[in-house]
Amino acid sequence: MMYRHLAITFVFVACTGMTAAGVEPSREPVAAAASAAADPTASSLAVAQLKKHLKLAATARPSIAGQEFATVALTRDDAAEAERLLWADHVQRIKQTRFDEMKARRITSGNLQMPFYYAVFGNKPKSGRSLYISLHGGGGAPPQVNDRQWENQKRLYQVKEGVYLVPRAPTNTWNLWHQGHIDGMFDRLIENLIVFENVNPNRVYILGYSAGGDGVYQLAPRMADRLAGAAMMAGHPNEASPLGLRNVAFTIQVGANDSGYNRNKVAREWGKKLDALQKEDPNGYVHWTKIYEGKGHWLDRQDAAALPWMARYDRNPLPTRIVWRQDDVTHARFYWLAVKPQEQRKGVEIRAALQGQRFEVQAGGIGQLIVRMNDRMLNLDENVIITSNAKQLFAGRVHRSIGTLAQTLAERGDPASVFSAQVVVTLPK
Repeated sequence: MMYRHLAITFVFVACTGMTAAGVEPSREPVAAAASAAADPTASSLAVAQLKKHLKLAATARPSIAGQEFATVALTRDDAAEAERLLWADHVQRIKQTRFDEMKARRITSGNLQMPFYYAVFGNKPKSGRSLYISLHGGGGAPPQVNDRQWENQKRLYQVKEGVYLVPRAPTNTWNLWHQGHIDGMFDRLIENLIVFENVNPNRVYILGYSAGGDGVYQLAPRMADRLAGAAMMAGHPNEASPLGLRNVAFTIQVGANDSGYNRNKVAREWGKKLDALQKEDPNGYVHWTKIYEGKGHWLDRQDAAALPWMARYDRNPLPTRIVWRQDDVTHARFYWLAVKPQEQRKGVEIRAALQGQRFEVQAGGIGQLIVRMNDRMLNLDENVIITSNAKQLFAGRVHRSIGTLAQTLAERGDPASVFSAQVVVTLPK
């Protein structure tokens, strides 16, 4: 089930390299379990020290992770204030450091560049604009062919409200939209648009046609925690799995006669897989499969119906149930779960649920799991219990800290996915 959420009045965006607080991103957890409540005096002092820290020039600041105030247990109100301070500082820095790339409409990663076009439509909602990232077709072809596909994608769809953004693939290979560099480039795009165009991070969508559809099949499950919805048009999934789509609205649009690479056959198979997943889990796997009779690879723009369908759904950034399956391009975090670098492996499947103050996690192929928390999920002033297959892995109080806020902001920059506390649990074999 997809949920609509009230607007959040402050937003976080992660940086590549330096973090929102001017420190290098850390993959190691900062927070630790605490047996006692936060001391209000110490908590208030930690926030005061953070304010002093943020007044330093960004290039001259030491790492927040190394500061004593980063590990002090915070009260609920002080954690909210620290989050606000970190965000305000981050916005200022993003506007300064990302202005040139936004003006140039070009994202750079190593020796690869991804130009992008975008246009803004409609009036801005109070909660922020929607963002549609639209992936062109083409693939393994000369650059001029993919350039024409990029130009065509700019005109292919229209939205009533939001930012319609069309990137040009950094390469001209057959798998141009699902290579490993794409995830980070899209993260950066989303981060930029949140700041520069006031995009609502709970209303980010991806869609793609042909080779762009191939990319949607692959990207949507592995970037699901970024997305409210995804629309796959006339593509092929290759080896992708739909398991990660549990909390994303996903639509498949294919012509009944689109037999190239068995796109029509595979689309029906994926539709049935999603049907089965939703039958087992009725509150998840919202989907719509549309096979257009009489249509081949070109759908005569009838697939545009996917955009208003997606727009009905907002992302739930803190779902009570998560299914995370690592693809060949692995990620360090997924919703309120995270893993250490050595635990990032293809094929690892993690399932987790939250009910009240209790987490239940199940995972195979990894030794430890990081469970993250904030005050929108549960009451951090009460005990938290984490179990796996009826075995208790953790029980007690977990403290909020500036270190964890800064760390999770640096990783992702998502307002609803910034966490103030986290616990590392060792999983039973």
